[in-house]
Amino acid sequence: MSAATAAPQAGTTAPDIAARIQAEIDRALQRNIKGLEYIASPDPVMGITPKDVIHKRGTLNLYHYHPIADEVYRVPVLLVMAPTNRGYILDLAPGQSLVEFLLKRGYDVFMIDWTPPGPEEKHLGFEVYTQDFIPDCISRVMADSGESEVSLIGYCAGGMLSVMYAALNPNGPLKNLVCFTTPIDFTKMELFHNWSDKRFFHVDRVVTTFGVVPAEFTFTAFEMLRPAARVAGQVKLWDNMWNDQFVKSYRMFDRWSMDPLPLPGEYFRQTIKDLMWENRLCKGELVLGREKVDLSKIKVPFLHVVAEHDHIVPRGASKPLIDMVGSADKREVMLKGGHVSVAAGTNAIKRLWPTLDTSLSERSV
Repeated sequence: MSAATAAPQAGTTAPDIAARIQAEIDRALQRNIKGLEYIASPDPVMGITPKDVIHKRGTLNLYHYHPIADEVYRVPVLLVMAPTNRGYILDLAPGQSLVEFLLKRGYDVFMIDWTPPGPEEKHLGFEVYTQDFIPDCISRVMADSGESEVSLIGYCAGGMLSVMYAALNPNGPLKNLVCFTTPIDFTKMELFHNWSDKRFFHVDRVVTTFGVVPAEFTFTAFEMLRPAARVAGQVKLWDNMWNDQFVKSYRMFDRWSMDPLPLPGEYFRQTIKDLMWENRLCKGELVLGREKVDLSKIKVPFLHVVAEHDHIVPRGASKPLIDMVGSADKREVMLKGGHVSVAAGTNAIKRLWPTLDTSLSERSV
């Protein structure tokens, strides 16, 4: 080491250097202690906002969360999760829960959440989700709340199913439609597109073999989008092991990302053939129940939220949606964040949640 390198920076005193060294030693000790605690501790408990399961049917769960506010908006809110993911990402923990936020702001909140489909549900496809599950749940929400209208909020593929439902039911009981990071143009989901290339990917063989496609298929596909992300995340976790708040947040997001759901074979087949290969939803050629899914038929107030740094649903994949929807009252908002952080975590608390409240509050009376 040269004398120039070894010399302390101008203005740095020996006590300052000693304090910094001591701080690093303390952090190193904390990392080791916290690291042992991390290994030994159980998985974090999430999705604990009080709720009732008001309907259960195979893979489908319909929750009604207990009201918190003294005054509640007239129009209830129904959250729709993607069938590949569990709903607790929107209810991580007190203070980090979109569900809790909406309840505190005075909304009557329901959620369509999913569990692993059984072998007898391998036939479930887009038609069942959009023409049976969603309308059935909307009817139950109206019956439970006593209201004649519902605001539908879909996250990722939950948003895709929601716009399919809204297009097929233009005279239905929707008051508002909101989508987060919703894919429409599947040619722009390039890595997924390459992964499912019809020259090499035999989707019918996969569905015939498994019936219900294992969660490992979707988990591996998501991991391939950022191959080094998990290793980089673990390095960052170790660097911040002394920070209890960072570790708590990391564990919650990591558990959710490692907990995907298997998919009914027919849903998987339609995703690959109709969306990835033929891009029929974007082209206006998707037919469900003998009816074409025409997004221009959607006329209710519409909000689409996109993430600036979304690696799962890139900007090009979500971009056509706002123009395809026929609503006069429609708006697209781009927020900083990624596919998950735009909806959950510190970033969402500052950006998405207030945006959602502002949009719904004036349209929910």
